[in-house]
Amino acid sequence: MESFIKNITEKEQVPDLFPKDGALHDSNDVDADLRKIIEEIQAKILVIGVGGAGNNAITRLNQTGIIGAITLAANTDAQQLLYSKSHKKMLLGRELCRGLGAGNDPQIGAEAGEESSETLKGILSQVDMCFIVCGLGGGTGTGAAPVISRLAKNLGVLTVSICTLPFEVEGRVKAQNAKEGLRRLYESSDTTIVVPNEKLIEIVPDLSLKEAFLVADEILIRAVTGLTELINRPGDVNVDFADVRRVLGEGGAAIIGLGESSSPDNRAQEAVEDALSNPLLEVDIRTAKSVLLNITGGKDLNLKQTEEVIRAVTDQLSNDIIVKFGVLIDPDLQGTIRATIIVSGVRSPYILSNIADINSLGLDYDLEEDLDLGLETFE
Repeated sequence: MESFIKNITEKEQVPDLFPKDGALHDSNDVDADLRKIIEEIQAKILVIGVGGAGNNAITRLNQTGIIGAITLAANTDAQQLLYSKSHKKMLLGRELCRGLGAGNDPQIGAEAGEESSETLKGILSQVDMCFIVCGLGGGTGTGAAPVISRLAKNLGVLTVSICTLPFEVEGRVKAQNAKEGLRRLYESSDTTIVVPNEKLIEIVPDLSLKEAFLVADEILIRAVTGLTELINRPGDVNVDFADVRRVLGEGGAAIIGLGESSSPDNRAQEAVEDALSNPLLEVDIRTAKSVLLNITGGKDLNLKQTEEVIRAVTDQLSNDIIVKFGVLIDPDLQGTIRATIIVSGVRSPYILSNIADINSLGLDYDLEEDLDLGLETFE
């Protein structure tokens, strides 16, 4: 990168701003150089959906659209992978699983990830930041996602894992597998964002299980798009990738709050309250180390409303906390303000702030009947 900029600056000529012929110099050449520099320094972001839940999220992400990132669907199941929609696809553990999946066995999922590690390293070496999206409790996501996050982090890639925890009705074995998978994912990621599916019942108690899974997918998508747009999408206020690395590089555990309001009177305040009162954000944000805030609104979003959103968040934080925010304009959100809040370094009953907290995640379901009888837990 240094040599790239050096080559440009060495060749640059001091422009004559007031030429004798009275003609101004064309700025096209300078603009071309600037575009090359921007292209070179723009953060290269990869979003990997691992396993069935991860592939579903990646498919929806591609359908809704994502700016500033490349998507990759990775799976041991060839059929699931075939019907996934992403920029790139990768079949994990081709020799081990033969495209048949991991059979809900996280150990097989982990071995499949290890088998494909050289290809994965080649892919990951090309990016600056990697989102790893998965559902915990099954085979491929639970087993392979920690392998991928370890490879990415070892390469110096900023690694953010976003995972869902299983619903209670999915059984004890999935819960135990998810617990071990989360421990490994946490250890091998810079920041881990956890979405406990069971908490969705508090938000949408009347939805069917299928609809609840769609809501979980949407939360994963909003977490990814909120961060990628904050970094790479041109906006009125952008956050440097260096700032994001600083916030998330030592974030540990994190959680996301999503808020939106179209109120004609006080939508800025209501959007923040909606995000922070979300049951998925069961945490006192005053204990957080840092916050990333993405504010999105229509062309009618004004400076006063932007200030109100930021103030509504900062008023609830300690004075020494790191707060980074970005502002984006989306014409489709006319009359609406959307707030995406990533709170990192927090303590919560549903996420772990250190490995010792793993048993506080509410995963020891006391079910009379296990829906996954016959499956071994992740050893």
